[in-house]
Amino acid sequence: MAAFYWLLAVSAAGADDPAFRLTIRDHRFEPAELVVPAGQKIKLEVENLDATPEEFESYELNREKVVPAKGTVVIFVGPLKPGRYPFFGDFNKDSAKGVLIAK
Repeated sequence: MAAFYWLLAVSAAGADDPAFRLTIRDHRFEPAELVVPAGQKIKLEVENLDATPEEFESYELNREKVVPAKGTVVIFVGPLKPGRYPFFGDFNKDSAKGVLIAK
């Protein structure tokens, strides 16, 4: 029973966080620049439309997550200070690049 309440609490924890979406198409992030609110935790949904996996990685955000082919992952970040937070696709570093801009 305690496990049920823990799962319920974890599920509700991100329910009020604003959600933003990134799409991976042809080994590129769309949009390449995404404006998000500063000072607030956000939910980042990353959808991969490609037939191969990609890895969302950001040193500044301290995040690294494989996005399966034709799949979607959720990454929570923040609260962020105002600024630019670059990210890239570790499997396609030359084309899969982007930046979160916290304002």
